[in-house]
This record gives sequence, structure tokens and C-alpha cells, in this order.
Amino acid sequence: MSLHYVRKGEGSPLLLVHGLGAGLRSWDPIIDDLAAQREVIAVDLPGFGQTTGLPGKVSIAMLADAVAQFIDEQGLDGVATAGQSMGGRIVLELARRGIGGHTVALDPGGFWSDRELAVFSRTLRPSIALVRALRGALPTLLSNRVSRTALLAQFSAHPWSLTQQTVLPDLLGLADSPATDAAMDALTKGPKQQGAPLGKVPGRVTIGWGSRDLVTVPRQAHRAVAAFPDATLHWFPRCGHFPQWDAPKEAVELILAGTD
Repeated sequence: MSLHYVRKGEGSPLLLVHGLGAGLRSWDPIIDDLAAQREVIAVDLPGFGQTTGLPGKVSIAMLADAVAQFIDEQGLDGVATAGQSMGGRIVLELARRGIGGHTVALDPGGFWSDRELAVFSRTLRPSIALVRALRGALPTLLSNRVSRTALLAQFSAHPWSLTQQTVLPDLLGLADSPATDAAMDALTKGPKQQGAPLGKVPGRVTIGWGSRDLVTVPRQAHRAVAAFPDATLHWFPRCGHFPQWDAPKEAVELILAGTD
């Protein structure tokens, strides 16, 4: 499996792993600011962006394997990693395996209770179906403050303040990515995220969480830290599931500080 990727900037390398949505373009709101200080490598996971899908059943373990293989192929042993949502879960899984270096996970999945997981599935799947049904009208709907707020209320703490340019790639990615449904099955039907005992991760771990996240709800943050007792927890106030949307400057600062 060869992952499509982009490289920007100079300095200590930083690998970015996206969640459900636009692939590496999910990092568009902050990648240039990160690349102003680091060499940033952003990947498209299998079935997202410009990377072809994997044969067989998709799992979080399989996606993590693909990123681990990329790290090995690119000679990035010990690379710092940052991920958001499903990508946050993947970089934590890599840390659990002892792969990479310092890790920043933003609103990672995998730490829900059974009830929370059921709610996640029952609410996000219809949202994806709605985005697909409205796919042709998304540019127009996202240009309007009222319709943008209605469409993005599940994902952002202040959707009215966002721009079409910020959010359109991720919504189109949810609609168009071949792996969206398979990744949702992996998240909702596969195992929950395992942790790592104290002192067993290869670098510092920072977990950032939106205080108003309606996708991976805030109480899951405490389970994540319990699973990764080496981790430091950072709260993003007035922030939903996408810190790169709602708090881009703070997200950049946290990623740079957590992976320096």
C-alpha cells in the first residue's frame, strides 16, 4: 500500500493523520501555519483523498498498519505524529505499539461507552446520508450562514462563524470517499481503543478535546487519559469536534508544543 502524501516546510518532521472526511485536505486550515515551523508530511489514508482503498475488511488496526508501513518506507522512524478524530485514534494506536515519537491526538475516537457508541452510530450515519443527498447543493448551502449552521451543528461549536472554504472539503470527503462507510463500520463495529501502561509509549502524548464536542463527547477524554496515563489533557473551550475549524490558532500551538 502506497499512501498519497504532501510535504511542506522545513525542520523536524511532523506526520499528520486525518479523520473521516477530506483526507489530508482536512488539515488545510492549519497546515501552512504548521509548515512555517516544521517539515509537515500529511497522508491520505486508504480510501480517502488520492489513496486507493485496501482490499478486504477495513479496520483501525489495518489503517494503522498502513501508516506504520509509510513511516518505515519514508525513513521516518521516531517521527512526531498528530491526528484528529479517527486519525487521533490511529496515532494513539501507533504510540501504543511503540511507533513514532511525540504524539498529539485531537478528539480521538475509540473511548466511548456502549451507549455512546450507539448514539454516535445513530447520529453520524444519518448526517453522512444527508451530506450525500445534498452533495450538489453543498457549496451554496455552506455559503449561507443559516444553512451552514444547520448542517454543521453536530461538528462545530460555532458553525456560523466558519467559512465555506474551511468546511467544504471535509463534507465533500464524507460524501465521496470510497472508504467512508467501511471506516464507519470499523469505528462502530470494531474493538474500542486499547491503551498503553505508564512509561510504554515512545514519547510525550498530548490529548486535545473540544469542550463542546458532540461527536466524541467530552467525558470520553477522561477515559482516553486513563488508557494512556502518560498523556496530558488539553481542553479547547468553545470548540467542537474539529479544533482545526473552531480553534485553528490554538490547535497549531498545541501540536507544535506537543511534538517539539
